[in-house]
Amino acid sequence: MEEYILNIGIVIQARMGSSRLPGKVLKKIGNKNLLEHILYRLTKLTHVTKTVIATSTLKRDDIIVSFCKKNQINFFRGSEEDVLERYYLCAKLNNFNHIVRLTGDNPFIDIPSLNNLIKQHMKTNADYSRSFNSLPKGVGAEIFTFNALEKSYLNGKKRNHKEHVNEYIEENEDKFRVFDLSIKSKKSYKNISLTLDTEDDYKKACFIVKNAKKEYIPTEEAIELCLQYA
Repeated sequence: MEEYILNIGIVIQARMGSSRLPGKVLKKIGNKNLLEHILYRLTKLTHVTKTVIATSTLKRDDIIVSFCKKNQINFFRGSEEDVLERYYLCAKLNNFNHIVRLTGDNPFIDIPSLNNLIKQHMKTNADYSRSFNSLPKGVGAEIFTFNALEKSYLNGKKRNHKEHVNEYIEENEDKFRVFDLSIKSKKSYKNISLTLDTEDDYKKACFIVKNAKKEYIPTEEAIELCLQYA
């Protein structure tokens, strides 16, 4: 009940206009498209959250809205280029107190670390918390308070602030309470990427899904299969 009152929102930014891999968010990886993989993994979260797919108002993103309507998924439409504004208006409309930011090109979000990140974010009373600094690219996440998002929106005037939701905070960490989730591991993941930016990334994701033991793929298994693909 406490978490419901806190109103935690998971906002997944997604658009069809990727320059290197157009339409990737709805490309099939096995029997699910990329967004479906993310949404399926989020069903394993232990925290009470509301998920919204935040896309643009451009006509080419109508297909994402159709996907959301067909599958009864919450969606929001805003500026394509000003992603910070898109997040702010989405969070404000939904009365989110805390916002988990995910992107539509990461099908292997690590759920155990996301559960822990949300827990520690609340426990430490942080403004901004992140887990991606100690995880492979495309596996971590971040969460910020609505107040931190609003401060970013009102003060982030540079182009990179508007394109990347977290960069005003990262450039002004002295103004925020920042928490970094440390992931204990004997392995180094610096050269491992599980995000989808290119056609080869897409082929790698298909390889991982095809060779996984079960429908839900633990991050450790995704990493091992990633190494086999390489």
